[in-house]
Parts: sequence; C-alpha cells; structure tokens
Amino acid sequence: MAKIEPTVTSPAPVETPAVTPPPAPSPAPAAPAPATPAPAAIVGSAVPASAEPASRQEPRGLDQLSRIEEKAARIEEKFARYEAVLTRAEASLERSAHKVDAAAGTMDFAAIRGEIANLRSRVDATPRAGTLFMTAIVTAVLTVILTILVLKFGVPGLFGGLLPR
Repeated sequence: MAKIEPTVTSPAPVETPAVTPPPAPSPAPAAPAPATPAPAAIVGSAVPASAEPASRQEPRGLDQLSRIEEKAARIEEKFARYEAVLTRAEASLERSAHKVDAAAGTMDFAAIRGEIANLRSRVDATPRAGTLFMTAIVTAVLTVILTILVLKFGVPGLFGGLLPR
C-alpha cells in the first residue's frame, strides 16, 4: 500500500491591484487590505484592525499552517509506529502458523494411536489392588511359616535348630 503524503507549500505572493473597483452593493461591504503597508504618519497613533497590513495577517496564517503541518507529521509518525507494530505482529503470527502447520504435517496419528493402545494394554495387564493385597497376605503367611521352620530345624550346614523340639 503506497502512502500518499500531502505537501503544503507556501502560497505564491499575489499582488493586489493598487486601485480596486468599488464593490457591488451588498449588505455588508468588506474593505480590501491595501497592497502596500500604510506609512506611519504619527508615532503612537492607533491603527484600526481593518487597516492591519497583509504582512501581519500572513505570518499568522503561516504559523497556523505550520502548526497543522507539525500535528499532521506527528499523526503520521504515530500511524507509522502502529503500522510497524502491526506488521511485526502479523509476521509473528505467520511464523507461528507455519510452525503449527509443519508440526501437524509431521505427526503420524496412526502411530500415536498404536502407542496409546499398547500403553493401555500394558496398564490393563498390571495387577489391581485385590491381587496386590492377596499377594501380600500369602507372602506374610509363607514368611512366618518358613521362619518357624528355620528356627525349629535350623539351616543344614550353618547352624542347628534354636527352638526345642
């Protein structure tokens, strides 16, 4: 997208005629500004606002125009910063989307299903709580019986029986 930047140039000086024709009859005639500044006849005399020279009016317009240009430039800078941030965010999202797409493309769902089924069958083959308790009880009973037999008859070759017969 191409940016269109407005350019504001100072207006070319326009010469007003020295003698202006009388204005057409209208309800409120406006007095045109003289082309040349009025000579100061008496020092300290008040000049009416309508007789203000054009050179004074023009700098005010240029000042206002320059303020508008500065404000427009600041707005353009803000827009450029936001545009840069959004461009970076868009690029980041594009990279993330490509990574997700690549990861999804390399995944083999059939192999994952097979691994999960294999793991489930191994978990199902493990003994449950009832089997574990039964094994613990049988182990405890057999241990007690074997301990009594060893104490009564002893271990051949190592020691004799410790309990009387």
